[in-house]
Amino acid sequence: MKFLKKIQDKITYIRIIAVGYLVVILVGTVFLMLPVSTREGEKTGFLTALFTATSSTCVTGLVVTDTATHWTAFGHTVILLMIQIGGLGFMTMGVLLAVLLRRRVSLRTRGILQESMNYMQMGGIIRLVKVTFKGTILFEGVGAVLLAIRLIPVFGVTKGILYGVFHSVSAFCNAGFDLMGTYSGEYSSFVEFRGDVLINFVLMALIVLGGIGFFVWSDLKKNGCHWKKYMLHTKITLFTTTFLLVAGTALYLLFENNNLLAQMSGKDKLLAAAFSSVTARTAGFNTIDTGGLTGASKLLTMLLMFIGGSPGSTAGGIKTVTALVLVAYVWSNLRDSKGVQMFRRRLDDDVIRKASNVVVISLLLAVVSVIFICFLQPQLPVEDVMFEVFSAIGTVGMSTGLTRELSTVSRIVVILLMYCGRIGSMSFALSFTERKKVAPVQLPVEKIMIG
Repeated sequence: MKFLKKIQDKITYIRIIAVGYLVVILVGTVFLMLPVSTREGEKTGFLTALFTATSSTCVTGLVVTDTATHWTAFGHTVILLMIQIGGLGFMTMGVLLAVLLRRRVSLRTRGILQESMNYMQMGGIIRLVKVTFKGTILFEGVGAVLLAIRLIPVFGVTKGILYGVFHSVSAFCNAGFDLMGTYSGEYSSFVEFRGDVLINFVLMALIVLGGIGFFVWSDLKKNGCHWKKYMLHTKITLFTTTFLLVAGTALYLLFENNNLLAQMSGKDKLLAAAFSSVTARTAGFNTIDTGGLTGASKLLTMLLMFIGGSPGSTAGGIKTVTALVLVAYVWSNLRDSKGVQMFRRRLDDDVIRKASNVVVISLLLAVVSVIFICFLQPQLPVEDVMFEVFSAIGTVGMSTGLTRELSTVSRIVVILLMYCGRIGSMSFALSFTERKKVAPVQLPVEKIMIG
């Protein structure tokens, strides 16, 4: 009994989440390796299937084979299921099933769910799951209908409806997988629809709704348009999201005006710039050639990919709240203020510590990965390797076309980055280092020089 208790103590919530995602990835890999999953009717190699399954479950969108032309309808279904599970979280899906079957949800399961959804308290977690389910059905359903209206004339009724559903789920879950390869060429994404107002606005709306977080939905549903009643988390999320989208759009217009946007009309320029700003927040679609971006635009995209969406959402990255908390912390120190204040509230020191850990660990993983891939494949441009790495760890899926040029070991590195990005870089580190016991004695303090 003591041995079992010891094992149970070591299986923390974070480790359960990490193992859960790993199981989903491995099961998906097995299904994608089946001959029925490919158009050629041949078995897909393990690494290719693993890469695709990881990218699907971690809602990234990086691919080594074109989704539309390589996989069959069965393969697309497997990918879609992994995207939905990965987007909402496997614990959310499991608890939702238990709720629908009227099963009792244990306290331990609620704790795991709280960690999985990055929720602030255990109370109300089941109610949040119900809101998440209803919101997901509503947004994905409306998105599928609106996309189908435009896609049916292009692909026919059956295919247009199916494509509407697939891309609605992919956009809402910030996955970036598309089936446009048979229409506009392999790896083309939505380049052929860059001037289509309906397609662009529906995809952008789904990406933003999926990326602001389930807790924000609940707060907005409860308090409507009353800004003063919103929780601090909601205020930070909405402010940062709006700022990044507007600033990103303006900067893309500036950086690409004489490059990729040069031959476009004013309307198309604005659509392309706005879409680029939105999709860089971990969605992975594109309406302009990502590989043709200027250096400034690539750096801007990397920054947006690194920040990503918001906590408790379908998006990845270090999260909008984390970024703003650190900016506020630095600004507070520069002003020599006591504590960090935002929207007339003071932030807890633990929040600042966690935000710092997330950024440092994510940056460390990214830098080490870039160095390692450049060492393995010195012929690859450093700029493109950086873009690929930030896309993977931010679970974005945007690429300059480098993914297919990566060697076996480099692809494994990208797989690990996507996995870390989905469960959280800090959570990934804690899954190996977390300890329950705290040392009763602390070491003496000694000052050092900084800066």
